[in-house]
Amino acid sequence: MTDLLHTIPDFPTKLYTHLIPSLEKNLVTTTDLLTLEPLEVARRAQLPLLDVKRLTKHVLASLQSQLGLPNAKEALRNYEAHQPADQQVSILRQSGSAIAERWSAISTVDPNLDAVLSGGIATGYITEVTGESGAGKTQFLLSLLLTAQLPPAHGGLSRPTVYISTEHPLPTPRLSQILRTHPKLSALPPEQKPSLSRIFSIQTPDLESQDHILTYQVPVLLTRHKVGLIIIDSITANYRAERSSTSTSGAALGLRSSQLIKLGHHLRTLAREHNCAIVVSNQVADRFSPLSPPPPPQRHLIGSSPPPSSTSSPSSAASQGMMPSLDAALIPPPAPNPPPTHSYPHQPPLSSSIYPPLTLDHQQNFFTGWSSGPPLSSSSSSSSTRPSQQVNQNLKTPALGLVWTNQLACRVALIKEHASSLPAVETERGGEESGAENTLKLWRRYMKVVFADWGPSTGVMDKGTEFEIWGGGIRSVVGKG
Repeated sequence: MTDLLHTIPDFPTKLYTHLIPSLEKNLVTTTDLLTLEPLEVARRAQLPLLDVKRLTKHVLASLQSQLGLPNAKEALRNYEAHQPADQQVSILRQSGSAIAERWSAISTVDPNLDAVLSGGIATGYITEVTGESGAGKTQFLLSLLLTAQLPPAHGGLSRPTVYISTEHPLPTPRLSQILRTHPKLSALPPEQKPSLSRIFSIQTPDLESQDHILTYQVPVLLTRHKVGLIIIDSITANYRAERSSTSTSGAALGLRSSQLIKLGHHLRTLAREHNCAIVVSNQVADRFSPLSPPPPPQRHLIGSSPPPSSTSSPSSAASQGMMPSLDAALIPPPAPNPPPTHSYPHQPPLSSSIYPPLTLDHQQNFFTGWSSGPPLSSSSSSSSTRPSQQVNQNLKTPALGLVWTNQLACRVALIKEHASSLPAVETERGGEESGAENTLKLWRRYMKVVFADWGPSTGVMDKGTEFEIWGGGIRSVVGKG
């Protein structure tokens, strides 16, 4: 596209600064843009098909106007007047009040869970829901698919949603059950009630199809149907399936890191330009912690001799011609080294006594959602155990590492705790839970915000707000158990 300004000197290239560098890199000229199919150009330059079509139409209209064809100038003015708002004025150049007016959130239709999320799942950002298997990730995402369709007065966006699955198809029977069971959803009039027909479902069995769908099909859906929520369940499956069998060399890890950065940039651009919420689920891996903190390193002043070895004996000293005298035998042994001190003005958190503050093992307590402090169940630790040894034995780490964490605006951790020793939970009807529901009651689940751009996070040592899975989706548990 280096010849574009030579062909059309007054062409507004500022509207297409996100396209022109890729076109120039792949040696796409103005002639190619006008003679080749837009799909071929999009594949060649790795660009969204809709953006390439928009650029081609604009170049063609400008060229016809320059050549003086009948009605060409009026057609060009009409085309530029109907450009999308995100093409006319960049979001990064808008005022703070204009951006604040665009802010909206998707409610969970539960006041306690909305309070944890500072109003709900915000639009314009990437939100991750992470947790181990059975923690309730998919149940939470299915509820969002329906609540995003609600009117703004009820906490929704009045916009359709997209569900991209990498492991299993969309569970429509479960969605129908949520619509029938949840009292707030079932009581709405038909014109305001969420519908399964407003959910677009796509399945991506491998990484190649996932990249194609996110690059070419999703932007078209966002433009044509004004989608308000995109869910990817899960973002980890295809990467684990295709990268686990390959080499773990530096080149392979570097390639995956570059792919994650590119994916994060693309999703952030979609969320920002279309003001939609993008929610992804992430799997976790086990993280191990030591049973006791490592001993502090021995330090000695420069010029001083190290302390004698504990294995020294009079016989070994005599063999070296260094027989101890009687006066030396009467000298008391040196006092033990004082305990190491820290530079914190106050007592540091319990987890900082296990790892040094600047290590990743310590810092990941603040962005993974699982802290290596006291265990989740207070009954599992005895009172005689020292605080530094009260280590959570159920530590998890979200997959895809720190590179993917840097692409997120919010991380929500769903923590599952075994509670088989608790008594059976009574339902609102007064009867005892049975069957599959009784199996679910063997676990207690908690929701916590690890970090978020639009609200405060849950404390590092706090479990979060307890919730349960029921016929209507998920709901907070207050005063139970």
